[in-house]
Amino acid sequence: MLALERRNLILEKLQEEKRVVVSELSQLYSVSEETIRRDLDKLEKEGLATKSYGGAVINEDVGIDLPFNIRKNQNVQGKQKMAEIAASMVNDGDHIFLDASTTAVFVAKALKEKERLTVVTNSMEILLELSDVSGWKIISTGGVMKEGYLAFLGARTEEVIRSYYVDKVIFSCKALNEDMGIMESKEAFGTTKKAMINSGKMRILVVDSTKFDQTAFSVAGQLRDIETIITDKKPSEKWLKYFSGHKIECIYPK
Repeated sequence: MLALERRNLILEKLQEEKRVVVSELSQLYSVSEETIRRDLDKLEKEGLATKSYGGAVINEDVGIDLPFNIRKNQNVQGKQKMAEIAASMVNDGDHIFLDASTTAVFVAKALKEKERLTVVTNSMEILLELSDVSGWKIISTGGVMKEGYLAFLGARTEEVIRSYYVDKVIFSCKALNEDMGIMESKEAFGTTKKAMINSGKMRILVVDSTKFDQTAFSVAGQLRDIETIITDKKPSEKWLKYFSGHKIECIYPK
């Protein structure tokens, strides 16, 4: 087993159990305790865990970005339900943007029954997911690949995005805040999504309930920039009133 693969498994275990023990991990993965300690050192340096006596605990800071493959396996049922709703809003023949979020990967899967779609994306994962679909036009933005995110970012990516105007922009975000708006943990993600928001006729934000009332580093857009928000649970009355007052359609599984 590669060290990176083992660290990701340890991180998944941390996500589930909140705490891990060196001796138990050593037996589980058949490596020395010293190797496990090095793994935990690496996770601590990346801000994903905090070492404790005999093990480590998860860093639950909302500002920390977990690796893509870990995030993809979180709240799978909720993402599938949101993706189905988003897919129902897409018509055959539509031109759409899909961002490089894990949620958008689920949307891409849910769209496969549609016909003649044109999909523009900065997500390597989505390009792979849709590689076997026939009758569609799949366009990669290109750009600089961001390590650990499977995302193309940068000036070239944004230039390509601005060269299109699509029927629907379907995207997610790191945090949602009444005052600050739609937020991302890294500036490059924020500016990329801002370019998408400005290049579409209809903007659909697909975001799970844990992102509400949070903040992150970079502002990607304002809530007034979107027409529809899809989430996995009924929002609080405060948020429902806000959406109603700003003429934002809010859809969630009933």
